[in-house]
Amino acid sequence: MRDIPEELAARIESGAATLCHAWVLTTVDGGMLGFTDHDRDLTLGGVICKAASGWTAGAAEGEVGLAAGSLVVGGALDSETLTEADITAGRYDGARVETWKVDWARPDLKVRLSVGTVAKMRREGDRFLADLQGPLAALERVVGRTYGRDCDAVLGDGRCGVDREAFPGLGCDRRWTTCVGTFANGINFQGFADIPGDDFLTAYPAEGGPHDGASRR
Repeated sequence: MRDIPEELAARIESGAATLCHAWVLTTVDGGMLGFTDHDRDLTLGGVICKAASGWTAGAAEGEVGLAAGSLVVGGALDSETLTEADITAGRYDGARVETWKVDWARPDLKVRLSVGTVAKMRREGDRFLADLQGPLAALERVVGRTYGRDCDAVLGDGRCGVDREAFPGLGCDRRWTTCVGTFANGINFQGFADIPGDDFLTAYPAEGGPHDGASRR
């Protein structure tokens, strides 16, 4: 539950024109940057939130329960804050972003709306877009390997072992038949071709079939 100061709650309820949004971005190496959609800079918790950045909140998807939720924010590329070189280098990937609603006339009146992690930041024209994931997104990540019929290696990587130069223009659909028939690389196949699929799980006993319940010697 959000702890909203009573005075701020009253201003929000009244639709006060002095409200704005602010974002505080903390990179994985501890650097902090601030941005706001107000037309002047403001200071939030000791961080100067720049107005010239053009940061705005875009599409948001909020979920109830254990769903991850997502948010897209965007702004102008600013050589003094977010640079194209840093975005390309992935400096902001994994950064923590706090979204606040603030009374710019009284910056001490504020409430944190959300906390997210930058999943990906990309450039579109002279602007950037940052895809943020909610704190529960970590629960949706696959940790370790999963068992499936298809190979989970990348064609030509160390686990695959195929020399891509020997097969110019060919791709791999990660299936056993392709691995053996096209690349003669069955020994390095990283899938489980014989694992039962959904068709096996939904099958039912049939007379004369291998699972008809009859005893056999």
